[in-house]
Amino acid sequence: MSSSIIEELGLDDLISDRFSRYSKYIIQDRALPDIRDGLKPVQRRILFAMYKDGNTHEAAFRKSAKTVGNVIGNYHPHGDYSVYEAMVRMSQDWKLNHVLIEMHGNNGSMDGDPAAAMRYTEARLSPIASELLKDIDKDTVGKVLNFDDTLEEPVVLPANYPNLLVNGATGISAGYATDIPPHNLAEVIDACLELIKNPKASLKQLLKKVKGPDFPTGGIIEGAEHLEKIYQTGKGKIVVRSKTEIEILKGDKSQIVVTEIPYEVNKASLVKRIDDIRINKQIDGIADVRDESDRDGLRIAIELKKEANPEAVLDYLLKRTDLRVNYSFNMVAISDQHPKQVGLKEILEAYIRFKQEVVRRKTSYEKAKAEKRLHLVDGLIKAISILDEVIALIRSSDNKASAKKALMEAFDFSEMQAEAIVSLRLYRLTNTDIKTLQDERLDLNEAILYYHSILHDPLILDQVVTKELKAVKKSYAVKRQTEVQEKIQKIVIEEKDLIAEEDVMVMVTKQGYYKRTSLRSFQSSEKEGSGIREGDHPVFLQQLTTLNNLVILTSLGNFISLPVHYLPEAKWKDLGGHLSSNYSFRSNEEVLAVFLLEDVLSSELLVATQLGQIKKTNGEFFELYRTNKSQMREYMSFKHEEDQVIHVSLREKESKGSLVVVTKMGFGLKFLSEEVSSVGLKASGVIASNLKKGDKVVNIISDPSERFAILTQKGLAKGINMEEVPLMKRAVRGIRLINSLKRDPHEIIFAEAIESKDLIHLTWPSLHDQEEIILKEKDFKGQTPDGNGEYLSGYKDLSQALIYKESFTSADKE
Repeated sequence: MSSSIIEELGLDDLISDRFSRYSKYIIQDRALPDIRDGLKPVQRRILFAMYKDGNTHEAAFRKSAKTVGNVIGNYHPHGDYSVYEAMVRMSQDWKLNHVLIEMHGNNGSMDGDPAAAMRYTEARLSPIASELLKDIDKDTVGKVLNFDDTLEEPVVLPANYPNLLVNGATGISAGYATDIPPHNLAEVIDACLELIKNPKASLKQLLKKVKGPDFPTGGIIEGAEHLEKIYQTGKGKIVVRSKTEIEILKGDKSQIVVTEIPYEVNKASLVKRIDDIRINKQIDGIADVRDESDRDGLRIAIELKKEANPEAVLDYLLKRTDLRVNYSFNMVAISDQHPKQVGLKEILEAYIRFKQEVVRRKTSYEKAKAEKRLHLVDGLIKAISILDEVIALIRSSDNKASAKKALMEAFDFSEMQAEAIVSLRLYRLTNTDIKTLQDERLDLNEAILYYHSILHDPLILDQVVTKELKAVKKSYAVKRQTEVQEKIQKIVIEEKDLIAEEDVMVMVTKQGYYKRTSLRSFQSSEKEGSGIREGDHPVFLQQLTTLNNLVILTSLGNFISLPVHYLPEAKWKDLGGHLSSNYSFRSNEEVLAVFLLEDVLSSELLVATQLGQIKKTNGEFFELYRTNKSQMREYMSFKHEEDQVIHVSLREKESKGSLVVVTKMGFGLKFLSEEVSSVGLKASGVIASNLKKGDKVVNIISDPSERFAILTQKGLAKGINMEEVPLMKRAVRGIRLINSLKRDPHEIIFAEAIESKDLIHLTWPSLHDQEEIILKEKDFKGQTPDGNGEYLSGYKDLSQALIYKESFTSADKE
C-alpha cells in the first residue's frame, strides 16, 4: 500500500519559490546570452544540431523544417515557431554583422515582413559558424545530457572569436534585459590581441582598437565622447542617425536620399511616417516619398518642392522620425552562471580566459591522442625488430586472446600494443617500413613536447590563442560600416524654414470649428458664406500668414498654442475642422477668445470666472509646447466644478487702471486692477466680487474702455460711462447698475465695452420671426448707473438670444 505525504505551504512562500525557479530558468536558459560564446541556449542548440546533422557550409542546403524538427526532438522541447524564428534571425544580414546561418528563400526583410514558412526555406551553417563549433569534438567544452537523457549537448560552444561583441545580443527575461550592439570583428579581435599582450591595458587603450558599435545597417553614431563611460559601466545611450545626401534635380528641385538607416529601424514604417508628414502637411516642403531600395542596397528618396529648404526639411525629419534614434546600451550577459552587467574590458577578459581554457582542453586531448599513438608506434617498432618470433608465437596460439596473452608475457608488450599487433594483417607486418615508424615516432615526440609547453607555459598558450584569432581575422574581417562622430549634433528646427509663407484667412468659432483658407478661395467664395453652423458665430476672423501662431482659450480653462499652418485647410464655404477631432474638447466647452501668440507673449492675461474668481497670468506661459497638436493645457483651475471662464483679455504687463465686474443680478463693482496679482497657469486666482446666492459674473469691463453696454433678458438696453461707477475695494458686492424689481426682476445677459465702430449681434436659432438684429452704440441710452435705459422695440424676451460683439471686422466695414 503506497503512502503519500501532503505538505502544507503558505501561498506567499509557494509563489515566491515557484517564481524564483521560473526566473532562474528564464534568465539562464532562455533569454540572456552567455558571455563566452555570445549565444542564447536556443541559438546554441540550433547550431549544434545542424553541425551534428552534417548541415554545414560544405554540404548542400536542407529544408529548415528538418532542422527545426531535430532541434525540438533532441535538444529544445519548445514551440517550433520560436525555434524557427531564432533560426531566421541568425540568417538576417541586417540583424547580424556575420550571419551564422545561410538561408535560401524568403527570410524576412527590413520592412518587417515575416519569413516564409519553414517548409519553404532551406538552410545550412555559414562558414563563420564553423568557427564557433571548431574542435567541439576534441573535448574543448563541457557537455550535459539533453532533456530526456538520451544525448549530450554542449554547455557552451568553443567560439573561435568573440561572438557576443561581434554579433551583439538582445533579450528580455525576468528582471533583466540585454541590448549589446554588434561590433566590427577585426576591431574586437585587435582589442583581444592588445589585452593578451598587455593584460593591464586600460579601457582607453582598448577603445583605440574598438571605435564603437558597427551596425550591419551602417549609419552614423553621434556622441563617441560618451563611449568610454558606456563601455566602462555597460550602460548608456548614443545617437544613431541615417546616412543622407541631398541631390539636385531638374527645375531647381532637390531631393533627400537616404542610403543607410539606424539599426533595427523598420524601413516600411519609416517611409510611412515620412509620407504621413507629407499628407498631413506638418511641413510644406515634401512633394513625394519613394522607397527605391533594390538588390543593390537601401535607398529612400524624399522629393522636395521647388521652394523648400532641403537642410531645414532634413533637420525636421531627423528630429521627428526614426531617421535619427537613440540606441541604449544595456550589456547584460550570463557570467559564471549569473546575469551580470558587464563592460567592454570585462567581456574581452572573460572571452580570453574562455579561449585559453578551450586551447588547453584541446591541447590535452591532442597530447593524450599523440601519447597513445606513440605507445602503439613503440610497440610496432619493437615487434618488427623481432618479427619472426612474433609471427611464430601468434601461429602457435589457439586464438586471438591467447596470442595477446603470449605476446604480453613473452616480450613485455602492453595490452594496447598486443591488441594492435594481433589486429594487424600479416602483409602489414611484413611490409611495414621501420624508417616510416621511426620518423612518426620523432614527430610524435616533438608534438607531445609542444603540447606540454602549451599546457605549462602561459606565453606559448597566448601565442596559440593569438595565432588562432589572427587566422579568423584574416578570413572574415570586413570593412567598418558605421561611421563614428565625436559630438552629438544639436538640431534646432526653425519653423519658418519649414513652412512656405502664404497669406490665409483664419476663422475660429465659438462652438470649436476652425479652419484656414487661401485668399484665393476666400475671395472666390466669400459671397457664398463662411460655412458657419446655425447658432454659431466667429470668435476670431483675421487675415494672417502660415507663419503666425494662435492661442485658443476655452470656457473650461483650457488653451492650445497652435501654429496657423496646423489648422485644417478648407474652402471658405466649408465648415472646417472641429477641435474635438484632435483634442479632448468637451460638448459643454466653448471657445472664449483667440489671440496671436506674439501678442500674448508680450502681455498678461486677465482671466475671470462666472463664480467670481479673477487672476492675471503672464503671457510667457502660453508659448508653443511639444504636444500642441494633440493636447490642450490648463490656464485656469476652478474651485467649483460648475464654474467656467467668462472673460479673457490681454493687458500690458504690470499695467494699472480699473476693472468693473458686471453680474447677472445687476450689480457692478469697480476696483483697481493692481488688487489682482499675477499668478501661474494652475492658480485659481482671488475673489473679484462678493456675489449674492444664485448670482453670476456676466463679464469684466476693463480700462481703457470709456463706456460699456448692458442688455437684460427683458430687452432693456443701457449704456454706462466707466467714470460714473464709483471706485471700491475688491471682493465686495458693488452698486446696482439697473433698478431692482421685486416681481420678475431684470437679469443682465450681456455686458461689453462698446465704441462707435462696434456692432452687437442678437440672433435666435429659429425661435423668432426675425432671425437677427444688429445694435450700435447709439442704441444704448442712459449715461449713469441709475439711468433707466430703453427697451428694445418689439423684443420683450431675450433669454434665448445668442448675443456677441463684432469688432474684428470693423476695419472692413469702414
